Amino acid sequence: MPEPTKKDESPSAPVEDNLAPSDIPPVVISPPEQLVTKEEAETIIVITPSPEDKDDDARTPSPQLPTDDSLTDSTKARKDSVWSLGEGQPPEEVDKQQENAQLSTLLVEKPQGGSINVGGDITFVAKVEAKDLLRKPTVKWFKGKWMDLASKTGKHLQLKESFDRLTKIHTFEMHIIKAKENYAGNYRCEVTYKDKFDSCSFDLEVKDAPEAGSTVDIRSAFKRSSEGQEDAGELDFSGLLKRREPKQQEEVPEVDVWEILKNARPDEYEKIAFTYGITDLRGLLKRLRKTKKVEKKSEAFAKKLEPAYQVDKGGKIRLVVDLADPTVELKWYKNGQEIRPSPNQRKYIFEHKGTQRIMVINNCNMQDDAAYSVCAGDEKCSTELFVKELPVTITKGLTDVKTTVNERIELECEVSEEGAQVKWLKNGVEVPTGVRSRFRVKSEGTKHSLIIEDASLEDTGTFSVMASGGTSESKIQVDLKPLKIFQNLTDQTIRLGQPLKLHCEISPGNVPGRWYRNGQLIQPNDRINLLHRARNHRLEIENATINDAGDYTFVLEGYSQGLSCKIHIIDPPRLHLESLNFPDNTVTIVAGNKLRLEIPVSGEPAPRVVWMKGERVILDSGHRVRAETFSDHTCLTIDVAEREDTGNYNIVLQNEAGEDKATVKVKVVDIPDPPEPPIITEIGGDWCLMNWEPPIYDGGSPILGYFIERKKKQSSRWMRLNFDLCKETTFEPKKMIEGVPYEVRIFAVNAIGVSHPSEPSKSFVPLAVTSEPTMLTVDDVTDTTVTIKWRPPDTIGAAGLDGYTVEYCIEGTDDWVMANKELIDKTRYTITGLNPESKILVRVKAINAAGASAPRTTQHSILVKEVIESPKIRLPRHLKTTYTRKVGEVVNLVVPFQGKPRPKVSWLKDGQAVDPAKVNIRNTDCDSIIFIRKAERKHSGNYEMTVQVENYVDTAILDIQIVDRPGPPQCVKIEDVWGENVLLEWTPPKDNGNAQITGYTIQKADKKTMEWYTCLEHYHRTCVNITELVVGNEYYFRIYSENMCGLSEDATVTKDSALIVKEGLNLKIPEYKEYDFHEAPHFTQPLINTFAIAGYNATLNCSVRANPRARVIWMKNKMTIIDDPRYRMFSSQGVCTLEIRKPSPFDGGTYSCKAVNDLGEAQVDCKLEVKVAQEL
Repeated sequence: MPEPTKKDESPSAPVEDNLAPSDIPPVVISPPEQLVTKEEAETIIVITPSPEDKDDDARTPSPQLPTDDSLTDSTKARKDSVWSLGEGQPPEEVDKQQENAQLSTLLVEKPQGGSINVGGDITFVAKVEAKDLLRKPTVKWFKGKWMDLASKTGKHLQLKESFDRLTKIHTFEMHIIKAKENYAGNYRCEVTYKDKFDSCSFDLEVKDAPEAGSTVDIRSAFKRSSEGQEDAGELDFSGLLKRREPKQQEEVPEVDVWEILKNARPDEYEKIAFTYGITDLRGLLKRLRKTKKVEKKSEAFAKKLEPAYQVDKGGKIRLVVDLADPTVELKWYKNGQEIRPSPNQRKYIFEHKGTQRIMVINNCNMQDDAAYSVCAGDEKCSTELFVKELPVTITKGLTDVKTTVNERIELECEVSEEGAQVKWLKNGVEVPTGVRSRFRVKSEGTKHSLIIEDASLEDTGTFSVMASGGTSESKIQVDLKPLKIFQNLTDQTIRLGQPLKLHCEISPGNVPGRWYRNGQLIQPNDRINLLHRARNHRLEIENATINDAGDYTFVLEGYSQGLSCKIHIIDPPRLHLESLNFPDNTVTIVAGNKLRLEIPVSGEPAPRVVWMKGERVILDSGHRVRAETFSDHTCLTIDVAEREDTGNYNIVLQNEAGEDKATVKVKVVDIPDPPEPPIITEIGGDWCLMNWEPPIYDGGSPILGYFIERKKKQSSRWMRLNFDLCKETTFEPKKMIEGVPYEVRIFAVNAIGVSHPSEPSKSFVPLAVTSEPTMLTVDDVTDTTVTIKWRPPDTIGAAGLDGYTVEYCIEGTDDWVMANKELIDKTRYTITGLNPESKILVRVKAINAAGASAPRTTQHSILVKEVIESPKIRLPRHLKTTYTRKVGEVVNLVVPFQGKPRPKVSWLKDGQAVDPAKVNIRNTDCDSIIFIRKAERKHSGNYEMTVQVENYVDTAILDIQIVDRPGPPQCVKIEDVWGENVLLEWTPPKDNGNAQITGYTIQKADKKTMEWYTCLEHYHRTCVNITELVVGNEYYFRIYSENMCGLSEDATVTKDSALIVKEGLNLKIPEYKEYDFHEAPHFTQPLINTFAIAGYNATLNCSVRANPRARVIWMKNKMTIIDDPRYRMFSSQGVCTLEIRKPSPFDGGTYSCKAVNDLGEAQVDCKLEVKVAQEL
């Protein structure tokens, strides 16, 4: 009997295990053997402490010690006996996910196990096909049973993924770098997508690295320095210089922390944990308390059960204990239930060999995966049995099937184990096997079958069966049965109302079919009868209608081939004049209107219709009168009816079934002529009186009345004045606006309609005076004058307002004196020449063409005496701070003030009187203006404004600053040159432009080219270090100063140059012979013939080389182009461009470019053609 296989007793360390420095000894924490219980023996913890001088990246995992909760009962202890460290999903969640996920074949390439040496690298690859996936699947990597490696990625573990768009395959890779011995073990890859799930397990074997040979390998010299050191990541070249024996590190004896903790005081625990790098002090103390408990030696068992056993499914296992006393009664338990032997049961076999008691479990299955215990008297020992389920493989695969519809299909396979669960799929989708499903599944022992009783075309595809250990596929092809036609459908012509019968004979006869008319399915009803007897199919219609005509098709179910025929329905033509509802078929139409006479017609096929008036045939292509024929009616159209259109119209219908005729009479009537123009006999303020003559022609119907309209002369909108007909030939319009020119016109009305309007009357204007002015008030009073103001009248009238008259009189008299001799347009007036201390009344009248309005008089008398008001300067907000302007700009400042009588205004600049030759000052009653046409820096300063009324004074100060661009910096010199760097220093400019210096711009130039390039802008300091200069070049530097006006006009250039030389080398400048670069003009790129679109700019380009620089001349048709605004000429670095702005066809021709210098000349030509864009 084979010995039971134990599970891994050594813990599976996490893949990402941070290394500690080699000079710190590892600390092994292991309880004494005599104090370790059975449950505690399952876990061994290795901790490597971290030194205090290392950064946070070199961290060690916290020891995870078993707690008291994990040792309460055997079942719970079994769940906690996963032998690995690190974070991950608990086993319960992993099992739950695997139970809920549907097992599917997602991995097209599974990772394979492998072996490497210690310190080597290995890569595991898993590939998933994404053709049937809408998004990326979820992939997880595990070590052992449940440790998720996603949280362990780092310098020893890397997870990568990629996607190939051509093959549509996701590739997932796990790289293990510099493997250690504890990386060995079992790994698992899980793939999840929605309800699909797939997984694969593989093993990694880590071997000891072989000893290095004595030969020197040049590549090994380029090794990275040891990890975790300060020089990690740098290449070590010392191996190339001299090969030395590696220095042997002193071996430090291992320290037993358990002994130190047991002998230490409780207040020293924290210090000991910090010294040896223990981070989980709380768990360590719990474990220490357990180790202090001395386990009593077992009196019943000489040898107890192992902590755990493992067996394959279907195998057997022996559980052996050795008793100290053979006479003790022994009982076996499974999950707390006693196992009792029975003579007929061969599952459990109990054996006795001396002091050994053996329980054999035969044919192990998943139900035997449990916790087992044995009791000897009052003592008990426990163990766990893990049953490993072997994958179910397919021993006999599926075969391909090819059949026809309505046949039976049966797919059969055999698996390696009876009662195994398999899954059937079609095109990757699970086959439904419910009660209402067409698919039926049968299982007998190791045989599994999928049965399709009645096959259809939809069953064509790839069917597969999937077991836990493999899959098998079968391709099913379902075709239609062959079709035989004994009698086909024939085309028919049927008269309207006659029966229609269609018949065909087809094999196979037991298959139903469908009838279609013009592609639409025909359903049987009271009029349509569908028959099917054996191979005969009939369609019968009792009374055929027009809608029954068309293409008929008969198709058997499941077949694409069909039978077809055409049915034609004929009917004699007929005109339906009764739908017109006109007495005696007479149609009356008003002249000028459009007549569209539609008469329904019937007949099959569609009849030919002919319209005639007398002997003249009316065609459908006529301009004003035309006849049109449609499928169900014919139409006579007269766009503009005239009196000549009156008469009889004949209609003739013909088709292959017969002929029909009819006559329609058309009568055209008209509206009356317009009346004569009306005459205005009398005009009032808002009314007038008018009369007119009746129209000469009444349109064949008596005149019923008239409509009257009026409008303003400048307007085009007429307004009707009466809505009831006016029976007389006189009318009085009212409610007109005075002063507005009006015109009136007349419409005549008869039974047919309204005539055209008459000619407008002569314009007339009603007039009326305006209303009185409003809001008359006193604005200002002096010793001899009175100023008044008012608002215009509320009602002015259409005659407008010509002006105003102002009158006054002494209080107590009625003698009104006209103050203004002529009309005034303004609403403010000053009366002069008055006596001081007198009281007067003032009135104002509005004047227009109708006369003077009612006067507006002041309510109280006005005393002629001036009132003193102290002065006050209203300084604007932007002048309360410094007012800054650039040199050359205009200074125009307005400072308002108030005061009565008119104040005296004076200006001072910096305490001195303002020079009127430099600054212009203009004063008014209410403000003072200071104006400088072109500002200069000497205009800067404080301007003091003083306003005085008698003894009252008010002052204000304006600070005006005129700024200009600064001067260049001073004393720019090169202080030091080292390497590729140059140190520059300078002093601020002597002239700052009357503004603060905001920065400097530093430029450099190579001595060979002397082309300046900007190094720094807006630099604030007076020293700078210029870096990244080219070795071997000699540089000059210049500096611009900058203020709010911009850069200085000139820059200060360093007197000396800075030569950048390579350190340790002496630059030997070679001697070169001078070369004569003078050259006559030569075109390196000629002009090219081209086309241009009219209205779009065109350009001609060429390049020329010459020394000295050539003068470029452009010509059109051998005529030089000079100062023509249509052309723009450019020349840059030898590239010559001629731009023609919005050319027209006249700009086409031969263009030439000529280059001339002292050594010669050259010329190139091209042709330009201007095309006009075609309008769509």
